[in-house]
Amino acid sequence: MRVMVIVKANEDSEAGVLPDEKILTEMGKFNEELVKAGVMLAGEGLHASTKAKRVRFDGAKRTVIDGPFAETKELIAGFWLWQVKSMEDAVEWLKRAPFDGGTEIEIRQVFEAEDFGAEFTPELREQEERLRSQIEKTKS
Repeated sequence: MRVMVIVKANEDSEAGVLPDEKILTEMGKFNEELVKAGVMLAGEGLHASTKAKRVRFDGAKRTVIDGPFAETKELIAGFWLWQVKSMEDAVEWLKRAPFDGGTEIEIRQVFEAEDFGAEFTPELREQEERLRSQIEKTKS
C-alpha cells in the first residue's frame, strides 16, 4: 500500500526558517534508511504559503487567492510518499523520524485502482496505466 506522510507547517516553516545542518543531516540519514528499505517513493519540503496560490472553483468561476494563508495548523510543510505493507508499518517507520518539538505528522493512505470498484471502468484503468507509463518515461 502507498501512503502519503504529511509534515504539518508551523510558525518557523511559514516564516521561511530553513532547517539547520544538523536537522538536514539527520533527515538525510533517515531518508537513506527509507530508500534502502524500498519504502520511500518520493519526498519533498515545501516553501512557505507566502509563495503559494489557491484556486477556488465555483461552477465556471475560478478565483485565485494569494498566500500567505492564516491557519498554519492546516498547512503542509513537506511530504513523503511511501510504499509500505500496512498502516502499522508506516507508523513504525515514522516513529523513527528525527522530529521533536511538538511536530505533528499525518499519514494518509493513497487510493489504488481497486479502491474505486466498478466505477473505475476498464477504459479508465487503461487510461490510468497509460498515464503512469508516460510519467515514468519522462523521469528517464
